[in-house]
Amino acid sequence: MPNNLIDLHTHGIGKYDTKTDNPYEILKMAMFYAKAGTVAFLPTIYSGTIRQMQANMEAVRAAIKMQHAACRTLTRHRCIRDMSLILGVHLEGPFLNPARCGAQERKSLIKPVIPNLKKLIEGYEETIKIMTIAPEMPGALKVIEKAVSLGIKVNMGHSDATYGQALSGKKAGATGISHIFNAMRPFHHREPGIAGFGLLDEDVFIEVVADGIHLDPKTLSLIFKIKRSDRIILVSDSIKGAGAKKGPIKTSSGAIAGSAATLSDVLKNVEDAGGDALKSASVNPLNYLNL
Repeated sequence: MPNNLIDLHTHGIGKYDTKTDNPYEILKMAMFYAKAGTVAFLPTIYSGTIRQMQANMEAVRAAIKMQHAACRTLTRHRCIRDMSLILGVHLEGPFLNPARCGAQERKSLIKPVIPNLKKLIEGYEETIKIMTIAPEMPGALKVIEKAVSLGIKVNMGHSDATYGQALSGKKAGATGISHIFNAMRPFHHREPGIAGFGLLDEDVFIEVVADGIHLDPKTLSLIFKIKRSDRIILVSDSIKGAGAKKGPIKTSSGAIAGSAATLSDVLKNVEDAGGDALKSASVNPLNYLNL
């Protein structure tokens, strides 16, 4: 099993997820990921109240400090072997489109305006590596510009953006798209939308969930035939229960809540689709974060 996988979009694994204020639970996640071959990851925070999201970010930040302290007393090789390296956080919200909220809580979504952004990220600017934002929401472009100016990568997602609105998001500074085709405007022959933009734009990175549930195998093949290979990032979008359960994990309403698979579980699906699995799951994530 490869042991150099990097997951930039994952909410949980085993019986743990990022809806916690306990840093030891984040460290438990890191241990599970290491066993699954993931060497580094971004714990991905669900939309919630600003207070809730900050409590979740604080748990991750504390876990990072504890992990770094352990790495100073152990060799780096042993530290990474025993525990997946926590790179920071990915905030999936709260500046999303309620019409495309997916399994995210609609009531937790708030207006993308600068005061809300400042309140959310204050004190956590260095911990936040990626934010997912819907670019078509009123005020979102200014929020994207501000986040990028602070060194935060912006993905577009949970979005009903047209092709043109996605292009505007890119011009504002967005450089990625979260879990392409999922929780976004469907591709249409008269309006390719944000999904079409993600496939055709030469610069933007796209996240791909290759568990066989989020994307049909033929859609996966289409992605690897059309998109630049160095702009595809394989992510798990895994949630609590991943690694133990089989098949999709759904909400009570039947919506897909997230994946049950880790990155190592889906490498063959990518290879079968004609993609370079290790490049998408190791090299490209590093390049996206400029590491």
